[in-house]
Amino acid sequence: MTTEIGTDLQKAALLLNNHELVAIPTETVYGLAGNALSEKAVAKIYAAKNRPSFNPLILHIAHLDQIEEYAVADKISLQLAHALMPGPLTLLLPKKARVPDITTAGSSKVAIRIPQQSLTLALLSAIDFPLAAPSANPSGYISPTSAQHVMDGLQGMIPYILDGGHTTVGLESTICEVADDHLILHRAGAITAAQLTDVSGLTVVHTNAHALPSTPGQLKSHYAPNTPLFMGQIQSLLNEHEGKKIAVISLATKYEGVDNFILAPDQQLSTAASQLFATMRAIDKGQYDVILSEIFPNEGVGIAINDRISRAQFMFK
Repeated sequence: MTTEIGTDLQKAALLLNNHELVAIPTETVYGLAGNALSEKAVAKIYAAKNRPSFNPLILHIAHLDQIEEYAVADKISLQLAHALMPGPLTLLLPKKARVPDITTAGSSKVAIRIPQQSLTLALLSAIDFPLAAPSANPSGYISPTSAQHVMDGLQGMIPYILDGGHTTVGLESTICEVADDHLILHRAGAITAAQLTDVSGLTVVHTNAHALPSTPGQLKSHYAPNTPLFMGQIQSLLNEHEGKKIAVISLATKYEGVDNFILAPDQQLSTAASQLFATMRAIDKGQYDVILSEIFPNEGVGIAINDRISRAQFMFK
């Protein structure tokens, strides 16, 4: 199969209508999209990514009024949707029967979001079904933040990549669920716990990574480069890995005797988040023995950055 990159919405819509896959840009990362209501298309997503069949997918829609076509939405969830969508927020809700079980990996709940990306919103408005779209990369590898990243990982496996330029947020969406008297944060992202509380008035409880995830993005090992990555206090890690070719990921600090990859010279966590995955991919091409990463300030989007790096760490077999 030949894979093309372009901006042809008509071509993308035609492929999707024919149960084919199209990589789409969002503000978070690029997604590998197919008709969420088509078991045939969703099966192709799992196959192209080599994604575990127990790992559910997110539904992408164009308008707020579509939420209740596919899910049962409570008052607080709709309040969050109206305040924070389009944007990097995904709501986990009880699903309606029209959403196939393959899309939710057998779960009775479905994850739904509206991306804040004009090209993809135009595409979603041009079709009459939602798009299931996990990140457009081989399962477990670093998420793609450009069309070329998608090409690097899925060339020859999908027909079309819709090119919307580099993503702006750079980390996957926040996933939350309304419980009885609180919110469950299933995945940290650019929408912070404080923002969720401000809108809903509810406290936020964090969940941990799971071997059998109830939502996307919960696997313990994920977002991982091929080069072993370790996170912690840099000087201590440098001592442990003395004599190796080392790349160091930091917010703004430069370390001696290594190749430094500074994510945010302006020291802004949002800048660091937008650069994280692209930087990890660049390092992975550099034939380093090891990647070392700082622990970022654990506040705001820094929580999401630490989450992604911690799950990219080297796992001893």
